[in-house]
Amino acid sequence: MVFPPGQSPPLRIRVYRASPLSVTMAVPRHPTPAMDSPRPSPPPTLAQRLATSCLRLFGWRVIGADLVLERAVIVVYPHTSNWDFVIGILTKFALGLRARFIGKDTLFRGPLGLLMRRFGGIPVDRAHPAGVVDQMAALFAGGKPLNLAIAPEGTRSWRPGWKSGFHRIALAAGVPVTVASIDYAHREAGVLANVALSGDPEADMARIAALFEGRRGRRPALAAPLVLLGSERKGP
Repeated sequence: MVFPPGQSPPLRIRVYRASPLSVTMAVPRHPTPAMDSPRPSPPPTLAQRLATSCLRLFGWRVIGADLVLERAVIVVYPHTSNWDFVIGILTKFALGLRARFIGKDTLFRGPLGLLMRRFGGIPVDRAHPAGVVDQMAALFAGGKPLNLAIAPEGTRSWRPGWKSGFHRIALAAGVPVTVASIDYAHREAGVLANVALSGDPEADMARIAALFEGRRGRRPALAAPLVLLGSERKGP
């Protein structure tokens, strides 16, 4: 179109309708730590790497590092050989576990006793077990981190069931039971699960027993049946 001199073309304004803006925002999630949640996992120490390598050299694998708690009573089963102590100590270091353990007082004599205490051992006189449960439960006072390891069979020899001390200590201290195994069938050592106790010994024992399905000691014939001894009411 031609416009006369001095006349400007009409102003045309185009209006563009903006399309809706779609924005996706990534909202960070901050989970709330659960009570009795597994401890944080710091980088492995030299002792952890050496212990893990030593176990691997003999064909063993460490399991359950992510299940280790800050506070618990640890039951270790089955216990049928002196080699269990060697595998157990190496596993303790491989997991970076600052655990204490109960042992019969005769093992704490002489140079061996110094080593046992250095590894966290607590001597117990099994001939006079009165008050041991209260003493062990008192170790958890104040809420400080503590894992207390117990072999509930109480011996490498066969016996008709487990002593109930671990259950009574955990209840008195208000801590869960960590279920650990030294399994020669699969060459695995470590933590299987954590069990919050109900207070019913038989029901709690049934839940714990189910976790040991397929786990075998070095001498399977010496492993105690997975039942509580009702007559054992004095010591761990």
